Amino acid sequence: MIATFTDFGGTGPYLGQVRAALYRDAPGIPVVDIFPDLPAFNVRAAAYLLPAYSQYLPENTVCLCVVDPGVGTARGATVARCGGRWYVGPDNGLFSVLIRRNSDAQAFSVDWRPEQLSSSFHGRDLFAPVAARLARGEPPPGKALDPARLVTSDWPQDLAEIVYLDHFGNAVTGLRAAGLGTSQRIEVAGKRCEFRRTFGEAEPGQPFWYENSNGLVEIALAEGNAVRVLGLETGNAVRVEAGSA
Repeated sequence: MIATFTDFGGTGPYLGQVRAALYRDAPGIPVVDIFPDLPAFNVRAAAYLLPAYSQYLPENTVCLCVVDPGVGTARGATVARCGGRWYVGPDNGLFSVLIRRNSDAQAFSVDWRPEQLSSSFHGRDLFAPVAARLARGEPPPGKALDPARLVTSDWPQDLAEIVYLDHFGNAVTGLRAAGLGTSQRIEVAGKRCEFRRTFGEAEPGQPFWYENSNGLVEIALAEGNAVRVLGLETGNAVRVEAGSA
């Protein structure tokens, strides 16, 4: 399959045009929109969401990844292969976390260009055709690169801030829950949140943190909207407090 990860949103013409380009170049190959509303222009937030939300996709899935505020500039276009999946997108740090967490990572330049290339919509004109080629079983249209070249070195392994707000009013962080103990508390927006395994274990009206279905720390409010009640925004810092003995 081809799986899309973009900041285009679910409304408007952009995602539809990308899907149409994929249908044109790879008819019969299913396209699934995994994450159509990544935080707009926020490459760093998307870089931490990408490995978490692509990890359950089948081997050889082609992930079309577009968060590209530098579209039309001199930034490159790249293909990465990590964990048995292909990733196509801009060379702007988007694949940094993915590559650092996969010892088998490979990287390739995208040297091919279409006859018509919009200066503002490489998702449709460049990345979608390359993703379609990979989905058809063709090799990357460029030369092999050192994967380290695609890594933004000063980003941490885990990001202690909110990277996504969902429509339930839950706040996803860039922290992997596997690195925390259940006795540890998370502080965000001046509120301390204790761990709960499920929403059913949480007290109504009390914010808490839990491990979401993709392995990330998420802030929630039982039977409520944590984003609205706590005034949370993407980019808010979170602090991990030491657990009790």
